[in-house]
Amino acid sequence: MSGWDRRKTARLVFLAVLLVLASTFDAFSRSGVASSATVSQSRRTNTYNVFTDPQMVTIRGYSGSAMEPFISENGRYLLFNTSNVAPGIPVLEFASRVAADTFRYRGEIEGANQPGYLSGTPSMDDYGILYFVSTRSYAQTLSTVYSGRFSPGTVSGVHLVPGISGGTPGTIDFDVEVSPDDSTLYVSVGHFDGGPPTSASLTIFDRIGNGFVPDPHSASILRAVNKVEMLTYAASISTDGLELFFTRAGLGGGDPGIYRAMRTKIGQAFGHVQRVGAITGFVEGPAISADGTTLYYHKLVGGTFEIWTVMRP
Repeated sequence: MSGWDRRKTARLVFLAVLLVLASTFDAFSRSGVASSATVSQSRRTNTYNVFTDPQMVTIRGYSGSAMEPFISENGRYLLFNTSNVAPGIPVLEFASRVAADTFRYRGEIEGANQPGYLSGTPSMDDYGILYFVSTRSYAQTLSTVYSGRFSPGTVSGVHLVPGISGGTPGTIDFDVEVSPDDSTLYVSVGHFDGGPPTSASLTIFDRIGNGFVPDPHSASILRAVNKVEMLTYAASISTDGLELFFTRAGLGGGDPGIYRAMRTKIGQAFGHVQRVGAITGFVEGPAISADGTTLYYHKLVGGTFEIWTVMRP
């Protein structure tokens, strides 16, 4: 990964690990709508300034790096994965809520992790179906998106999600976000040519029966979100489906940032793309709470990834 140091690759090394581990054939990223006054004010700039007060989340009993946060619909559980910085292999963990910015570590999510294989980027619908990515079968299937039923501490019935596949070696679905009603997936698709990612963008998949198919309007819906010469990944959708948060980084390096896009109706294209102004530094992996008041994300502080929040009315 010539020219990309640890700080420049922290989240994107997740993609590289996926490719390297899989290609060797070894065992190896909600209501959220602010008042019309604040939205109108914010649309006049390239920065969304409604979120304020960045705070680190405390996970009692846990001392390692924590990345890719997801907060359950009732706010009771914080799901995350461990660090993806080599030689570590990310695994899925969870914690239970003590307060808005404090959780108690409960351990690994049993059934989601497989020794020697990456598991990460958790997302869950309102019915308790957990979605995540894992490299456990990429060499055979070119697929990485899995799901299963979550209950505190475990996930059962883990299986590949039908219809989601990179399709060709070097194309990897490296994170997944499910809409609360389980009708839509927002999948980050990355492309590699043996080094740093050459592209990364979001694609929408719609539920059909027990699987998903690419939304025929995905490219137009996400035209303002996916930007040429930028890496776009780690989506988080609001409960009403009208507000999309995501991470964007430059192909040449530099700190990634967290962005927000809006639309007024389901099926319409997202627009009004703005960077979330209160979130600074090396930051990735946004996750909006069900009530839209709290945005979780991870941040690189020194050599450790921490989960942080910002708040809005």
